[in-house]
Amino acid sequence: MKYSYISFLSLVTVLFFISCSDNSMVMNNPRNIRGVVSYKKSFGDLNKLHLDAASKIGISPISCREEAEKKKKQLVNITNNKYFVVDSLTHSIPYLVPRANDLLENIGKSFMDSLASKGLNPNQIVVTSVLRTQDDVKRLRKGNINASENSAHFYGTTFDISYKRFKKIEEKRPMQDVSPDTLKLVLAEVLRDKKKEELCYIKYELKQGCFHITAR
Repeated sequence: MKYSYISFLSLVTVLFFISCSDNSMVMNNPRNIRGVVSYKKSFGDLNKLHLDAASKIGISPISCREEAEKKKKQLVNITNNKYFVVDSLTHSIPYLVPRANDLLENIGKSFMDSLASKGLNPNQIVVTSVLRTQDDVKRLRKGNINASENSAHFYGTTFDISYKRFKKIEEKRPMQDVSPDTLKLVLAEVLRDKKKEELCYIKYELKQGCFHITAR
């Protein structure tokens, strides 16, 4: 009886650790994630749609960053917060019109909520481009001839979100990392829903590794 009791306790202990291990795996394995059928087809809004929307709700294009100072009353300065982080911007400045700022925060919050509902590690989206002046675009085109001269980024209505890089939020308890591919799938689901709600136009930028998003 003594040996049977010890064996029983050993079996329970082993099953407990297996269960914990399985739960840890489930917490970070993709589940209930469908993504989208095709990134290009799902997010193929052409530049004209972006420009039309931008010109209706955005500021007038500005020539230089000094001129941007005069527009600050119409713009929101976006900074790192609990929903997103702003990349080190080289060809844009961190300003958006209020509607675009609200959309960005909405996307960031929905992304984190979606990760939590799927049992995945919390991560923030990374904003890689925001408001551009005409001088910014000229400099950008020197290194990237495909960059559009007539950009929706001129109007403060448009921002780019990376689908390759995310900012992991450190948890008190150790958890497994989530792959960028999995995070991209979840982000795509969130953006698909925002587009269906007619909140924005979205272009999947393959070479730039980002989603190009304009508020409507």
